[in-house]
Amino acid sequence: MFFERPDSGERAVLVHLNLASETEREDPREFEELVLSAGGDPVAFVMGAREVPDSRTFVGSGKLQEIAESVREYDAQIVMFNHSLSPSQERNLEKELQCRVLDRTGLILDIFAQRARTHEGKLQVELAQLQHMSTRLVRGWTHLERQKGGIGLRGPGETQLETDRRLLRARIKSILARLEKVRKQRDNGRRSRRRAEVPVVSLVGYTNAGKSTLFNRLTESHVYAADQLFATLDPTLRRLDLLNAGPVILVDTVGFIAHLPHKLVAAFKATLEETLNADLLLHVIDAATEQREDNIHQVHEVLAEIGAEQIPLLQVYNKLDLLAQAPRIDRNADGLPERVWVSAATGAGSDLLLQAVAELVGKDMVEETLDIGPGQGGLRAALYRLGAVETEDYGDDGVAHLSVRLPRADWNRLMKKGPEPLF
Repeated sequence: MFFERPDSGERAVLVHLNLASETEREDPREFEELVLSAGGDPVAFVMGAREVPDSRTFVGSGKLQEIAESVREYDAQIVMFNHSLSPSQERNLEKELQCRVLDRTGLILDIFAQRARTHEGKLQVELAQLQHMSTRLVRGWTHLERQKGGIGLRGPGETQLETDRRLLRARIKSILARLEKVRKQRDNGRRSRRRAEVPVVSLVGYTNAGKSTLFNRLTESHVYAADQLFATLDPTLRRLDLLNAGPVILVDTVGFIAHLPHKLVAAFKATLEETLNADLLLHVIDAATEQREDNIHQVHEVLAEIGAEQIPLLQVYNKLDLLAQAPRIDRNADGLPERVWVSAATGAGSDLLLQAVAELVGKDMVEETLDIGPGQGGLRAALYRLGAVETEDYGDDGVAHLSVRLPRADWNRLMKKGPEPLF
């Protein structure tokens, strides 16, 4: 039995069970936000508790009857579970409820499919969807699990289901090859940035923490930002010039979520590598939410899963406009910034955040006082181009006295050109 997805919003019955066998439970409120982000219209929320899921329908017979009554009462078009369902459980539930059934992974995949805007993002979403679909293909083709037959249809003895699986494998292989090409292009871009010795600062955090709003505030960009889960899928890079620290590359990335499906982590490997290759991570945190500590824990789990837990990290407590607090920098025992309180919506604390980033990425800085004569105009112009000149004054002999501060890499490049004559 197979049900096509309508083009418009769907009336949805939501199901959440508290399972004694689960060590970390899903959040029902977050699940409802996911459904709304996908364009669903929640009309009923069925909740319950079990020791372990039922192997056939995940829920017990009584709860299944309650869900069926809700579907009939509200004329619901889809039932969504805040859990991962096996393919057989999805099939059995659809047969009993006579409507589409979607689990948490399928819901997140659907949101990603709506949000993907770039060619790479669409490829990554399609790969994750195909990998998810490959185990559920039988649901749509049970009526074709037989040999082809009839005039013009006698083929190699392959069932329709086997043909579809073969085509699916071929498409997955094709997408993997194209994503590998994208990955190599990203590697080339990263190598260029490393050669130029430009630090990379990557925004990470729980979904809807305000990363894109903060990115727009710092870089004066206009990337898509909305009060919804997974508003950003595709990484965006912008150059940002920091006072006393030189240029950095700021990267806006996809948000994390509790129990991010492994299929998505695998499919978005190329995107997540932008995080993995960063010199500094800005962990953007929704300071106003009650789930703040849980969200921080989930982000650290995902960072550990992709191997980025050793990268230096600065916590950015966002949405300060919702709290009665002033922007500030919290420092560790060594005096280095470890936490900044800001509001991306109003811009409060943005200057403090830039100062903290400059302190952390600009640690290898050269501070010198230079005497530059009239014959060294090229060196003086280069220092100004780099934004390295802090003060300048002239002596009676026409020699300029410059106080400069710049990254050591830029200093070394200037010195390689050799000294110019003083006069």
